Amino acid sequence: MSDLSSNSLFFDRTDLDRDRTQSLVDDALKDADDGELYLEYAQSEAFSFDDNRLKSASYDVSQGFGLRAVLGETTGYAHTSEFSEEALKRASSSVQAVKTGKAGSIGEGPARTNKSLYPDTNPLEEVPFEAKTKLLEDINEYARGLDDKVRQVSCSLSGEWVSVEIMRAGGQIVRDVRPLVRLNVSVTAGKGDRQESGSAGYGGREGYAKFIDPTNWQGQVDEALRQALVNLEAEEAPAGEMEVVLGSGWTGVLLHEAVGHGLEGDFNRKGTSAFAGRIGEQVASKGVTVVDDGTLEGRRGSLSVDDEGTPTSRTVLIEDGILKGYMQDRMNARLMGMAYTGNGRRESFAYQPMPRMTNTFMLNGQHTQEEIIANTKDGIFAVNFSGGQVDITSGKFVFNCTEAYRVQNGVIGAPLKNVALIGSGPTVMSNISMIGNDMALDPGIGVCGKAGQGVPVGVGQPSLKIDRLTVGGAGA
Repeated sequence: MSDLSSNSLFFDRTDLDRDRTQSLVDDALKDADDGELYLEYAQSEAFSFDDNRLKSASYDVSQGFGLRAVLGETTGYAHTSEFSEEALKRASSSVQAVKTGKAGSIGEGPARTNKSLYPDTNPLEEVPFEAKTKLLEDINEYARGLDDKVRQVSCSLSGEWVSVEIMRAGGQIVRDVRPLVRLNVSVTAGKGDRQESGSAGYGGREGYAKFIDPTNWQGQVDEALRQALVNLEAEEAPAGEMEVVLGSGWTGVLLHEAVGHGLEGDFNRKGTSAFAGRIGEQVASKGVTVVDDGTLEGRRGSLSVDDEGTPTSRTVLIEDGILKGYMQDRMNARLMGMAYTGNGRRESFAYQPMPRMTNTFMLNGQHTQEEIIANTKDGIFAVNFSGGQVDITSGKFVFNCTEAYRVQNGVIGAPLKNVALIGSGPTVMSNISMIGNDMALDPGIGVCGKAGQGVPVGVGQPSLKIDRLTVGGAGA
């Protein structure tokens, strides 16, 4: 493997000198409250297969740095893809504008840890190009041979390897090397003039080995086809307020969107979240405990350290229905007088960090999924979502289901199509009456968007019963 050490990436092959760089960082952050130099080198690749052939294969290398100075609520930020002392001097001059006529006291740096939650090997170098393209060919052939209703197969494979170094005033340096791999499969099945699709995938912070193994990827193809065949038989959904049962795992994306974003520090510091100023209050039904945990080994949303250099943590957000805290980056935690939680994240060196989720999920309750279904008189069972929208201030959301079923008198009935769930995050949390004991995390495919930045995340929850939720559908 080629030399991809921190010195090699950011200093030995560039115009930057480590000692001079530290001196410039010290000068840029003098009299600031906080800040850092964030250095990044990233390799990424992506393959897509469609219409029985390899449609695209791409490889990209990006590098750059972002320099940030923070004073009070004001941030100066400059970034460039040029690793040179002159570029750093220009960036330093730009960010120091926030300190004009003012002075702060640089905050204490993050605690140190040697814990790593994933391997530092480069997945892009682990498996040859031919093996990756053959994987997609094998998926296509396997899927088309499963059922004569299969009309289209699309699959994609992507991987990245990112090395970061965070330099703070005074000489503190934090490094991290982050692999990330993801496989997605979509199958379209048809009967007569009707066509429906299903999708599945998995990913994590690891190499390609598990993804190449047929015992793993065949299960994803089977699941995508199962969903497509179920949807071929789906009926129009009813509309109105009714009971809703959520399955475990990926359905946690509703929790992520409807509640998770409202528990990020910046929205609460500014008072724009439905949860602002409510720590210590009952914000959910008893038994509801929600955590954000960036320390789960190998998970897609996990980080050994966040993008400010703070080790990630297990943060209890809601405990037995009581709001306990928020997810914090350094700036918002300092301004709110709270502890850093290791949730300062950025898409790349071109962006400033902000409080973001890592792996956000609800803990187990005591009921089996069968008990929850049996206690549902008239409603729907939502198993999979395609995504949704949420308004942070009000907590109102709309989610579209890709797999759902009618439930009447405790019995699961026909599959449904065109199901939308409409409600308010805080209201839904208070209408949870039963919590399952089958908590599962999603398979590692989540991407979260906020303020134009996308970052990998994890979601999860056990099965849940929501007593009242508006269902949007074509039928009444």
